[in-house]
Amino acid sequence: DDAIRSRIGDIFREIDGLRNVSVSVRAGVVTLSGVVPEIRLTGQAEKIAARVTGVVAVINHISEETSVGERLVPVYARVEGRALQALSYLPLLVVAFLVWAFVALAGSFLARRGWPFSRIAPNAFIADLLRQFVRIGFVVVGGVLALDILGATALLGTLLGAAGIVGLAVGFAVRDTVENYIASILLSIRQPFRPKDYVKIENFEGFVISLTSRATILMDIDGNHNRIPNATVFKSAITNYTVNPQRRFTFEVGVGANSNLDRALAVGLDTVEALPFILKDPPADAWIDNLGNSNVVLVFVGWVDQRRTNLLKARSEAMRLVKRALEANGFSLPEPIYRLRFDNDLPSGLRQALPVPAAPAPENPPE
Repeated sequence: DDAIRSRIGDIFREIDGLRNVSVSVRAGVVTLSGVVPEIRLTGQAEKIAARVTGVVAVINHISEETSVGERLVPVYARVEGRALQALSYLPLLVVAFLVWAFVALAGSFLARRGWPFSRIAPNAFIADLLRQFVRIGFVVVGGVLALDILGATALLGTLLGAAGIVGLAVGFAVRDTVENYIASILLSIRQPFRPKDYVKIENFEGFVISLTSRATILMDIDGNHNRIPNATVFKSAITNYTVNPQRRFTFEVGVGANSNLDRALAVGLDTVEALPFILKDPPADAWIDNLGNSNVVLVFVGWVDQRRTNLLKARSEAMRLVKRALEANGFSLPEPIYRLRFDNDLPSGLRQALPVPAAPAPENPPE
């Protein structure tokens, strides 16, 4: 019993928090009493005593210290120890931060360069996407190197696991944002348009300004910016007016119903073909589109090169000159005509059925 008591007492004196625990042994039964600063130490003392050779049973009468002063002493000690440990790690932390900052800045510098990305991906949108991947990759590599310097690479797995769980939760919360981001990647790969292309997407029409991770930005002819979600752009029908530099314009002209239509078509078509900005191939054309009540509608078309000629101005000039040529050749551009017929020879039965109009009252009735 004395040997057991001596052995347990020696062990408790070497452990912080168990030095005030008293030990008594009788017939191999160990009785522990006293106070400890933390409740976890009571179980630790009982386990240590039970492992000593010759111990039959352990009776634990240890209580937890409730004095504020005594309870704060180990807290102060732990805080002081951790503060000293942090101070000792401070130079290493500075070195790790500098390494991470250097790698991140190197990635940002490389991402701002235009040459390698323009050679790899001629499309500007894909080049911007590659720049983002390079920037994020360098930041991640710098973080791994910093953790390796601190000897905390095991923390990386924990951080990645936590990031995966958080990313899954955030993914459900920002589903639309993720959908638009994936759509931006697919649009960059398929390349239905390029920067400064003039396109029509659903009811929006304008020049493509940029393709961000969330939206496609169009500038209409009035200078207004329209932000269209990438998911909507990816699912919509897209009309690109810039891919083919040759574009056709169309306009209608009405002439009198009694006009010589063959000559009217020839005069208008010769005028369109004589314009310097009209392409010879594909050739201009003209045809009769509709027979109206008081006129005949003629259609004239011409092709221009959008790189050198403004489509709207070309159409406007062609309309002006065709109108002038038709009028100079004696063709009138009639307004709508309504023909009214007055017939006094009504059938006798219909005349008898009509009411007889009352005589108008005199303006100045006699007194």
